[in-house]
Amino acid sequence: MTEYTLGVLKGDGIGPEIVNATISVIEAAAREVDLNLKLKELSIGWEAIEKYEDPIPQVTKDSLEETHGWILGPHDSAAYPDRFKQKRNPSGELRHYFDLYANIRPAKTMPATKSVVGEADLVIYRENTEGFYTDRNMYAGIGEFQITSDVAVSTGVFTRKAIERIAHAAFQGALERKKKVTIVHKANVIKLGTGLFLNTCLEVAKQYPDVEVDDYHIDAMTAHLVRRAGDFDVIVTENMFGDILSDLTGELVGSLGIAPSINSNDTQAMAQAAHGSAPDIAGKNIANPVGILDSTIMLFKWLYTQHEDVKWKDASQLMEKALIETLAAGISTRDLGGQSSTEEFAQAVKERIVKSEK
Repeated sequence: MTEYTLGVLKGDGIGPEIVNATISVIEAAAREVDLNLKLKELSIGWEAIEKYEDPIPQVTKDSLEETHGWILGPHDSAAYPDRFKQKRNPSGELRHYFDLYANIRPAKTMPATKSVVGEADLVIYRENTEGFYTDRNMYAGIGEFQITSDVAVSTGVFTRKAIERIAHAAFQGALERKKKVTIVHKANVIKLGTGLFLNTCLEVAKQYPDVEVDDYHIDAMTAHLVRRAGDFDVIVTENMFGDILSDLTGELVGSLGIAPSINSNDTQAMAQAAHGSAPDIAGKNIANPVGILDSTIMLFKWLYTQHEDVKWKDASQLMEKALIETLAAGISTRDLGGQSSTEEFAQAVKERIVKSEK
């Protein structure tokens, strides 16, 4: 029986609580499908600063090299000591270090959530390594310059290689869904940079003749999503636009606090909820674990496609079904209008995993 290893980075604030809740669900699902899974806890954030004087130490990155993927809890980099402010934050560093070029962020209406756009089920493929995110678009250094005290320049980078691979990821994802891809850009103004993004995506589209393709400017797209999010399926866009759109769609279908995502390259993936560390409620056992749990479900599905081991698929389906049934039963944390604690919600999901197999 193949043994798989998942890294576990609990992070800051509510991170340990929601990750621990997720681990309890993972372990229940793995037992039910006989998935030989080893969970390896590694230091990140404040814990790593205290232990290694670095929020994302090399020892953690070296250990992640030996895993099949990992779960990343939220970090509170804004509160880190000033000496770390010029470095990439932990999630940015992991994306850069492991070249996790695809940030895949679904937005789907779920039970017990207050969608403001009715039924919607879409997924954003965000290019994750360049664009206007200057902490990760350079080989060395940071792509920003302060020319004078009154003049700053931020460099955006767009390369055919990066655009092609996120485009292929999006079109391949579309083949498993409704076979429709929407390209989001600003080629009417940022003609060379996002123009290259648009044109390269259109070139890749020719290799997927069964997929319907359209495109929108970023500003128009925000309006279309508010008005008719249910009409869209797969959206592919550059780094900054993808970050903005995925926050928007997460809130539109219910709450950014439950929005999931994975970051992947061709061999590894990282589960990461879209929300932050919420230090104001840390330690109170009231944080909502849905975002990181749903991200982990995505990770398991991704691992199934990578390793073709049906146990990953079975475990992901068990967790997803149990999560939906729990929410549909009116069990949720306070942010969704329920009364359950973090631990109680996770326990309710676990109970449905076991019952589903009886």
